[in-house]
Amino acid sequence: MERIINSLLEADAYKFSMGQAIYHQFSDYKTTWSFKCRNTDVHFTEEMVEEIKNQIQLYCDLRFTEDELEYLHSIRWIKGSYVDFLRLWKPRYADFEITTDAECGLSIETRGTWLNTSMYEIPTLAIVNEVYFRMAHDYDKLIESFKERLDDKIAKLKEGVFELGAFSEFGMRRRLSGEAQELAVKTLKESTFPSSTFVGTSNVYLAKKYGITPVGTMAHEWIMCVGQGNHKHNPAFSNWYALDAWVKEYGVLNGTALTDAITTKCFLKDFQLTYATLFSGCRHDSGDPIEWGEMMIDHYKGLGIDPCTKTLLFSDSLNFEKATKICRHFKGRAKVAFGIGTYIANDTCVDPLNIVMKTTACNGMDVAKISDVEGKGMCKSPEYEHYLKRCIEWRMNHENGIIR
Repeated sequence: MERIINSLLEADAYKFSMGQAIYHQFSDYKTTWSFKCRNTDVHFTEEMVEEIKNQIQLYCDLRFTEDELEYLHSIRWIKGSYVDFLRLWKPRYADFEITTDAECGLSIETRGTWLNTSMYEIPTLAIVNEVYFRMAHDYDKLIESFKERLDDKIAKLKEGVFELGAFSEFGMRRRLSGEAQELAVKTLKESTFPSSTFVGTSNVYLAKKYGITPVGTMAHEWIMCVGQGNHKHNPAFSNWYALDAWVKEYGVLNGTALTDAITTKCFLKDFQLTYATLFSGCRHDSGDPIEWGEMMIDHYKGLGIDPCTKTLLFSDSLNFEKATKICRHFKGRAKVAFGIGTYIANDTCVDPLNIVMKTTACNGMDVAKISDVEGKGMCKSPEYEHYLKRCIEWRMNHENGIIR
């Protein structure tokens, strides 16, 4: 199979945003990441596993080019010190452990510095997806159905059937293939729509190639590792530690806060006047999007902040129909934007994979995500997850609201 990852820029933009903050503030942190396939009917053959190993070895041979580094440095919040670090950086295959010891036939764990292991997540998932779909199915039929469905989406956007406002493509981790994602991004970039605006992609390589915005700020790993990777921290305050470190790195730039790492309600305890003012908006990634949006609008109003000056970014399992309903519901009440992944990058006649790689340990300690719905976390220790939930519950029941 041809090389799947051809550039170290082939990663989501938030990996570089977090990577810079990790480099400057947490370069000694070490993390463990674990792969999981949530599809119960999917099995990876030994041949697939061998090809995945081969593709990850090819990825680990890559280095940043000077042209790529200059592009990163042109991004307003990327600093020269981090670019100089990336000039020396390369992935380490020794950080990977890839076996067939899993129910789905594929086990992947990465261990090492957070600076390294964070960067592996997106390329690894893209490799697993493409290897699976090329080897388990007739890829030519899949790409044809992908093109047909993409054409239908574009036609409905042009007809005004869908009303999305600003939206971005977020599909690299679960894309059908590099070919499919690039076709979608290229087609969307070259099209115009009456009530929707394609503003960018999370894939930094494609953003550079097509002259569009690389979109992404922080992921759950940021809140989990910053908030739970230090044994001196009470994990119920994970959001405060994470927001504080982000502001130290970026000030008022690059500011979209992720709300559901340890539930949105707990997040709002820390997202008070200072942070709500500094951050340009928040991202929804679990739970009912309408309820979440109403909660955020009420929160902003309670702080004396006009919600119309803030962005509500929705990114949880969206398609254009769902996004249209959300957009119309909040129209004129807040800025609304969408990050849409699998529906754009892997919509075919075959169901997409539901695969993830999650941080499962930081500095030798368990970490967990407690999102706004069950089933999105991947903690290996039920005892730690129970402890974290008790910490959150105690804080929610005993701490009075303080505007700060």
